[in-house]
Amino acid sequence: MRTKLLNISIIYILVLMIAIPNMNNVQRALADTSDLKVTGTTLHLREGPGLSYPIITTLDEGDQLTSISREGDWIQVKAGDNEGWVASWLTASINDKQTIDKTLISQVDRLNIRTEPDISSAVLGQLSIGDQAQLIEKNGEWAKIDWNGLVGWVSTDYVTINDLPEKKVKTEAEEPKIEVSTKKINKDTTFTVLVDALNVRQTPDLNAKKIGTISNGQAFKVLAQEHNWVQIQYNDNKAGWVYSFYGTFSNIEKTTSKSASSSSELESVTIIYNGTNLRTDATTVADVVARVDAGETYPIVGAKNDFYEIQVDDKTAFVANWVVTTTSSSKATTAIKKDKSKPRKKGTLNGLTIVVDAGHGGNDHGTTGQRGTEEKEITLKTASLLASKLSAAGANVVMTRESDEYVALRKRVSIAHQYEADAFISIHYDATEDSSVNGFTSYYMNSNQQGLADAINNGLSNKIDLKDRGTQQGNYLVLRENRQQAALIELGYLSNGSEERVITTAKFREQATLGIYQGILNYFNENQ
Repeated sequence: MRTKLLNISIIYILVLMIAIPNMNNVQRALADTSDLKVTGTTLHLREGPGLSYPIITTLDEGDQLTSISREGDWIQVKAGDNEGWVASWLTASINDKQTIDKTLISQVDRLNIRTEPDISSAVLGQLSIGDQAQLIEKNGEWAKIDWNGLVGWVSTDYVTINDLPEKKVKTEAEEPKIEVSTKKINKDTTFTVLVDALNVRQTPDLNAKKIGTISNGQAFKVLAQEHNWVQIQYNDNKAGWVYSFYGTFSNIEKTTSKSASSSSELESVTIIYNGTNLRTDATTVADVVARVDAGETYPIVGAKNDFYEIQVDDKTAFVANWVVTTTSSSKATTAIKKDKSKPRKKGTLNGLTIVVDAGHGGNDHGTTGQRGTEEKEITLKTASLLASKLSAAGANVVMTRESDEYVALRKRVSIAHQYEADAFISIHYDATEDSSVNGFTSYYMNSNQQGLADAINNGLSNKIDLKDRGTQQGNYLVLRENRQQAALIELGYLSNGSEERVITTAKFREQATLGIYQGILNYFNENQ
């Protein structure tokens, strides 16, 4: 009996010895079935699905992963000998090479298209400023593109990436009727778009239905103007409204005379910074032909990308649109001045011009929350809602952006200067490495801005339930360089999972914008 048990034990041990190598082979086979790769520069492998979980190890860009399961925006993966959770937005499929529904536009001349996402790889060709290509995929700071059949990689530091416009077939009954305003202007006036994508709306209102999108460089016949809005002949049989400061006006029949009388009728730019560069072309890498100081004024003769072409003595030069303000004898400018001259009744915002700045936009995504919320998206939603409330109270509202566009910080400031804004309000959401930090903060920089920031902070504290972090001095460019009354509001922390759930809701945006609106109203009631 004892011998029989011994034989059975020996057989069992032998079976285990044979099975263990086979199990290792199975594990190795699983390890070889990597289906994801790291696209971020670094990626933390965490113990659980969220930023609050401890970090197991740090992965590098290009590392391969094997997915196990998914929970929301987090993926459970195996990475080498470790197993944990990673943020899905910092990974990409290895096998799935789907075409992304986005286009890429070069911001510079001679942008190299390379064989691989590496500056040492061979150059296949070059993009010129304004060239547009199909985006295939993104890999960290590189983008794979298809440019007229040439497939390669370009650096994302020098491009703008836009969503393709939705293709929607409309019936004849859905086409909006042309409702031309009674405020007519010169029949030869055209409007040229200066941004990558501009929404066309059915009526001159930020909440009006969008009927299309127009692109940089396109020119349209102007039918009418209403304060900050211009009505254009959008298609042969319909019209639409666009925000006027996203483009420039010109006459079809231009005079060639350079006399003072004819120049005074042209729209002009005024330099707002000392040492501003005037260049040979509409790009920041073009040669500098002159440096000019604040206060100098030049007539506009054209526009290209984000630059104005201006007349300088007997030649032309280009100046960036974010370092100038524009002036004109047009009715749009007159309308603004008339509005500001109206007496304001207490309890209203009549006669006040308020610039509402939706933070980030375009390639500048801002921070990303634990649940994948992109700051640029909710700042725009919040800013649009605030603009509606301010407009309803009688304010002349100017938005620095009304779509997913990148707007340079100095351009945002110049808009406040151009419109001689009574207030500049910049909307943001916060983030920090410590996921336990929470609350809202109101910032100012210059002493003349503190009163407005205090009033807005008080208005918010009465309307939202977040921790009040108070009013603080913040060295932000949109505040530091701003001559106008200005405040920058951080409406809670996206890096705090619990707070992110609250501050991304429509209910929160409604209460927050109500608080900001009330603060602005209280400030002007007490100071004017």
